[in-house]
Amino acid sequence: MTTVLAPVAGAAIGLSAVPDPVFSQAMVGPGTAIDPRREPVEALAPIDGTIVKLHPHAYVVVGDDGRGVLVHLGIDTVQLKGEGFRLLAAEGDRVRAGQPVVAWDPAVVEAGGRSPVCPVVALDAVRDAVGGIAEGSVNAGDTLFEWS
Repeated sequence: MTTVLAPVAGAAIGLSAVPDPVFSQAMVGPGTAIDPRREPVEALAPIDGTIVKLHPHAYVVVGDDGRGVLVHLGIDTVQLKGEGFRLLAAEGDRVRAGQPVVAWDPAVVEAGGRSPVCPVVALDAVRDAVGGIAEGSVNAGDTLFEWS
């Protein structure tokens, strides 16, 4: 069982509410999404592991069991080319769940006409592998879902 933590504070809204079909249709895996508070924040590692991919707007942490969790900070934020994001870790770093990975401001993303919603996905997991999905208000570091 892998406990996946909320990388940011906000409202857990479910993947189906994400304004991007890749996430809303769970094409990359099951999980949920957080509509973040509109304030500067440090997005956290969702699990213990190694950062295998790190872009300013998204990152993947893979645990020792080989399970990878994707955190995507906003929708279409790749178009910002890193503007408004500050890396606090590096690709290849070992991180603990709850450790800051990227600093960003969801309000700035929204002001630029993009959704700041953050999908958190169990990569390549079967749909039924994710349970105990948080609903409503979550704080960064709270349990977001369980991956069995």
